[in-house]
Amino acid sequence: MALTDKTGAPVDVTKEPGEFTIAVDGKKVGLTQVVDIGEQRVFPHTEVDEAYGGRGLATVLIGEALARTKADGLRIVPICPTVVAYVEKHPEYADVVDKPTREIIAQLKSKS
Repeated sequence: MALTDKTGAPVDVTKEPGEFTIAVDGKKVGLTQVVDIGEQRVFPHTEVDEAYGGRGLATVLIGEALARTKADGLRIVPICPTVVAYVEKHPEYADVVDKPTREIIAQLKSKS
């Protein structure tokens, strides 16, 4: 099934090193950062170009990133407020979501 935003425009979500990106008409317009720590994938930050705001791109991006993370057998650690809100609204992820720990936060700081 092709991914689209609220306007019906086709979008592409791609997994790249350290992030998932979303593109509209081949132009990268947003990303959600990821850090894999063992069997967990941590989501510290998400952003979408303001010029593309209101089109639901962050929701599409996060939904696809979480679906792929779950399919990859990894646990989800939401830190980004947008990702936290998404998993709270989508109970299908409840069984694979872990709360961030001090150890995870410390590892993120050491990687940045």
